Amino acid sequence: MNAADESQPQQYILTLSCPDKAGIVHAVSSYLFMTGCNIEDSQQFGDHDTGLFFMRVHFSAGHPVTAEKLRASFAAVADAYRMDWQITPSAERMRIILMVSKFGHCLNDLLFRTSIGALPVEIAAVVSNHTDFAELAGSYDVPFHHIPVTKENKAEAEAELLSLVEKENVQLVVLARYMQVLSDHLCKELSGRIINIHHSFLPSFKGARPYHQAHARGVKLIGATAHYVTADLDEGPIIEQEVERVGHEVNPEQLVAIGRDVECQALARAVKWHSEHRVLLNGRRTVVFA
Repeated sequence: MNAADESQPQQYILTLSCPDKAGIVHAVSSYLFMTGCNIEDSQQFGDHDTGLFFMRVHFSAGHPVTAEKLRASFAAVADAYRMDWQITPSAERMRIILMVSKFGHCLNDLLFRTSIGALPVEIAAVVSNHTDFAELAGSYDVPFHHIPVTKENKAEAEAELLSLVEKENVQLVVLARYMQVLSDHLCKELSGRIINIHHSFLPSFKGARPYHQAHARGVKLIGATAHYVTADLDEGPIIEQEVERVGHEVNPEQLVAIGRDVECQALARAVKWHSEHRVLLNGRRTVVFA
C-alpha cells in the first residue's frame, strides 16, 4: 500500500439478513456511528412473505481498523437480532474458479471483463473436462486444470475440484457453460458459492440444439438465466435474467449468436453482483441490491 492509499478511509461492506423487527436499521447505524464509521451507501428490504429483513451497507472507517476487529465488535449486535451476516473489505477481490466444457463464449467474456477491471474478481483457475480452452486461459495467464469426467470417475473428479477450491481459497465457482450434472454432494458443499448460466427455454426445449427447436416453434424472445446451483437441476435461486426480442426473419444460427450474447450478459452481471456482496439468499429466491 502506498502513501496515497494509506490516507484514504478504509472501505467495508456489511450484509445481513434476519427476522424482521423494529430497530434493526437503528442498531446498525448506531453501531457504525459509535465505532467512528461513516455510511457511504445503504440498501434494505423487508420481505413480508418470509418475514425476513435484508440489508447491505457500504461504510468507511475514519480510523485504522481491521475487518476482524469490526466483526468482533459487531457480533453483539448481530446476536441480538439473530443475523446471518458478514463484513468484508470492499477492495478485497473475490477469488473464483471458472468451469467450462466445449462452448467458450462465457469463459472468454469473463476472462476479458476481468482483465480490463470490469469485474472485481481474481480468477484463480479455469477448470474443464476438455482441453479446448487451455490456450485461451494461458493467454490471460490463468492456470488451466483439465479434470476429465466419466461415469466411473465422477466422484474422484469432484473431489479433485473441491480440493482445488480449498487449496486456492476460492470463494465462488462459476459454471461458464460447464456441461456436466453435479452431484448432490458437490451442490451442498458449494451451496451459495456456485453460479450457473443456461438458456431460458427450459423446460420447453430440453436437450440438444435448443435454439433450433425454438426456431422451429417461432420463438420471439431469446433469454438466459443465471442462478445459484442446487441439487434441483437448473432450478436454483435466480440472480439475473436477460432477454432479447427476435423476429421471424432470424435463422437458427442467428438465434444461437443472440443467445450467446444474452448468456454472457446475464452471467457477467450475476458474477459482478455476487462478488460485490449484492446478492442475499432468501429461501428459493434472492434479494439483489444492484
